[in-house]
Amino acid sequence: MAVDAIRDAIKDVVDFPKEGIVFKDITPVLRSEKLFEEAIDLLVAPYMDSPPDCVVGIESRGFIFGSAMALRLGTGFVPIRKKGKLPRETFEESYELEYGEATIEIHRDALKPGERAVLVDDLLATGGTARAALGLLERLGVEVVGVDFLVELTFLNGRERLSGYPVNALIAFD
Repeated sequence: MAVDAIRDAIKDVVDFPKEGIVFKDITPVLRSEKLFEEAIDLLVAPYMDSPPDCVVGIESRGFIFGSAMALRLGTGFVPIRKKGKLPRETFEESYELEYGEATIEIHRDALKPGERAVLVDDLLATGGTARAALGLLERLGVEVVGVDFLVELTFLNGRERLSGYPVNALIAFD
């Protein structure tokens, strides 16, 4: 089964980026043409009958999955970037990190009110980044038809911060 093969390819890196953290390294999935393609196939499957107007990816690994999904769905891609990386007028949202605060942005004209979008990132942990990204899409008046992740760390309860949205994760780690 494709999901099992993808799960098996994800490597644990102990004490990265700091002591006590077990990092889920997805780069072996990206390196394998077969696994990467299967991951994209699984991520787009719920939207094939009714594709969104756009796929929105969160910097940076959300760009990888989101771009591939957009191509497969025949739609455009919109990036949500770290503060200061977008050249035109933006909306911004700040959120708490374990060790501080971060801010992400989207162009104010990236999407029109009422457009349907899927939000994508590689991993759902505490949900802070995804919640901030949803705040940006709400400000634009976008209908979010899905919030998709390759991996979810269920023990961090990030899904709770995304209540009210359809959240999908291919692989869950307890």
